[in-house]
Amino acid sequence: MSTILITGANGNLGRPVVERLLKEHYKIISISGKKGNRVVPSHERLENLTLDLMDEKKSSAFANSLIKREPGLKAAVLLVGGFAPGSMQDTDQSLIEKMIQLNFYTAFNLVKPLLARFSERVAGGRFVLIGARPPLKPAEGKNLVAYTLSKTLIFQLADIINAEGKGKDISATVVVPSVIDTQINRKAMPDADHTAWVPPEKIAEAIAFILSDAGSMLRDTIIRMYNRS
Repeated sequence: MSTILITGANGNLGRPVVERLLKEHYKIISISGKKGNRVVPSHERLENLTLDLMDEKKSSAFANSLIKREPGLKAAVLLVGGFAPGSMQDTDQSLIEKMIQLNFYTAFNLVKPLLARFSERVAGGRFVLIGARPPLKPAEGKNLVAYTLSKTLIFQLADIINAEGKGKDISATVVVPSVIDTQINRKAMPDADHTAWVPPEKIAEAIAFILSDAGSMLRDTIIRMYNRS
């Protein structure tokens, strides 16, 4: 049985991803955060943990121990992130640092040790990261400066993973939603056309495909899930 690591498991996207991958009969090691507003389901193939992913040493120790006790670890689905608005003039160094900690370090601190372990084995491994549209369309980032800068690092991280993993059956895929259809976003934008947004369940389906046998053929992939927004 293959094992999947999922971070941000109790978030608005994490819960649907956990549920979808359980249906695919994976064993799930989930990491929940203090600010997640969803409850991770109870299941015999689900182990739910807490970990400060901004702590480099704790994250590295966890990743190294995980791959030893879970030799069937197939992939890491890294969903932790945060959002903050702000134009260039509204943005200061502290906000940029906060966004980088939430959106980049929470991924990097696990990617670094896992990539080293994946490189040592024939089976390799996969990473699924969550991007954002503003780094691909800079005009959309002018009022989301700190957020955009932090998410830009995710695309660069995926490029580095793919470069280092070439020929080793290691790859990274970045899923890029437009607006995710969550209660928080609906409350923030009540007059928007919610049918044009991307349901988190559809993102979960895309991630399930990425981790499938067919999806294992993907390389250097950015999956744009914009729907009509």
